[in-house]
Amino acid sequence: MIPAQSAFSLKGIGMLLRLVAVVFSSVATILSTLLPLIFYYQISWLTLLGTTSVLLVGAILIHGVLTHVLNDIADHQSGTDQYSPGILSGGSRVIQTNTMTITMLKQLGAMMSVFLILMAFLFTIFGYLEFAILTLVGIWGGAVSYSLKPFQFAYIPFIGEWFSLFPTMLAIAIALPWIMLESIPVWAWQNALVNAVWCMAWVMFHHIPDRHADQKAKPMKRTSVVWAVERMGTKGAKFPVLLYFMIVGLLFIWIACTRPIAAIGVGIILVYAIRIVLRVNGENVEELTAVEKRLLCLALAIAIWLGIFV
Repeated sequence: MIPAQSAFSLKGIGMLLRLVAVVFSSVATILSTLLPLIFYYQISWLTLLGTTSVLLVGAILIHGVLTHVLNDIADHQSGTDQYSPGILSGGSRVIQTNTMTITMLKQLGAMMSVFLILMAFLFTIFGYLEFAILTLVGIWGGAVSYSLKPFQFAYIPFIGEWFSLFPTMLAIAIALPWIMLESIPVWAWQNALVNAVWCMAWVMFHHIPDRHADQKAKPMKRTSVVWAVERMGTKGAKFPVLLYFMIVGLLFIWIACTRPIAAIGVGIILVYAIRIVLRVNGENVEELTAVEKRLLCLALAIAIWLGIFV
């Protein structure tokens, strides 16, 4: 009884959720397509509220709980979390602080997986196919393929971003217009792509302070950051972040063709983000953490700006 109570303690669950990461990524992408539906479409508030609530709960359960549980297990077993400087990086720290054991995490992960698969089945049975697909994509991309063997895409450069993180973020970003409208408008694709790629850039920056720990892991956690450092030296650590910012820049050109005000906002935020990334000391964990917090705020700012100016 004691392990079960500890596993579901408020402190343990709170640490696992890492709500800052969830809010500034998954919730931000939902908000970016929710705002246009509120401002520019005649949709029942009750329907919109109900659909958004389901998506938010799904984001918290999949991203906040299952993804972080499985990631904590994988990174503890490989050893990278033990070496991590552990400010914003290094997992939730529930294991390292003895708040939860690896056994508790495995039990919680199994229970959450069964529950989410059951929900996907029920969504299908009752005709909510979109919710079923979104749930399965979230389970696959946000949790299973990212952290579990034999996939463990988080340990493979660029694969983790493009085959796990990107499809998950894109799916939740287009979820509202996909469900609420007859077709997905261009603005929704633009918002979704920018937010998804920005999230990838932020995650790559998140890996910079962990690169030494990732290199010591067994198996080595060869993130895109570690890959870049192996080929370009210490300065290469910022390359994946800047690469994804360049992709956002290309999307900015596309948006500028039809939404100049939206593009101007994205452009200003992007220039500022590139500036602070280039100037940050890659060996100073406190400085990296401060910049990461700014990038999180900028992610939310972009999501809101794109949501308002459609």
